[in-house]
Amino acid sequence: MAEIKIGRMVLGVCQTNCYFLYRDGGQDCIVVDPADAGGSIYGALQKKGFRVRGILLTHGHFDHIWGVDALRDAVNAAAEADGLEPVKVYAGEGERELLKSADLNVSERAGRACVTYADVYVKDGQEITIAGMTCKAIATPGHTAGGCCYYFEEAGILAAGDTLFAESVGRTDFPTGSTGTLIRSIKEKLFVLPDETRVYPGHGDSTTIGHEKEYNPFCV
Repeated sequence: MAEIKIGRMVLGVCQTNCYFLYRDGGQDCIVVDPADAGGSIYGALQKKGFRVRGILLTHGHFDHIWGVDALRDAVNAAAEADGLEPVKVYAGEGERELLKSADLNVSERAGRACVTYADVYVKDGQEITIAGMTCKAIATPGHTAGGCCYYFEEAGILAAGDTLFAESVGRTDFPTGSTGTLIRSIKEKLFVLPDETRVYPGHGDSTTIGHEKEYNPFCV
């Protein structure tokens, strides 16, 4: 089976990472965190020959969800025309309230109120298979109450959202955030993954679990 690859677009006022995962040589892809301009994301992937078959949300903050509805609408219009099943958006089960509140997801304060929903709310440890690619949802509350990461074990890839950054961690001063909970999530849920696991955060460059265990000053 072809190797799983990952690509990145950096979008919006917060320079948020929007990722897309696909099998080498394949057309189908999974989008993680459509940060802004969902129509543009759809157009850029279409130009590269990709077809979106699923959308994963690591959490519900404005800078990770502003593009989700436009992307879902564009993808599903194309899916209907092609006779394919509608594409689903996935999020952690604890993120329902934040996704539907422009106050909690901080979009109102950011000047562009936004509410949305997931088609599927996943539990901690639940496996998701989309277009022949399987990941495990890992609940990592702390940055938000329902934040989660997605671990593609086959590829050694972790889509970490704003839970873990290169030598840093997500902020916890927004609604539902908790510093103690965040650090516990990282140590108990992420630092048990193989050291070589490549971490793809919501902002900035990638890192590895091994590097963060040794050098992240917030998690000593």
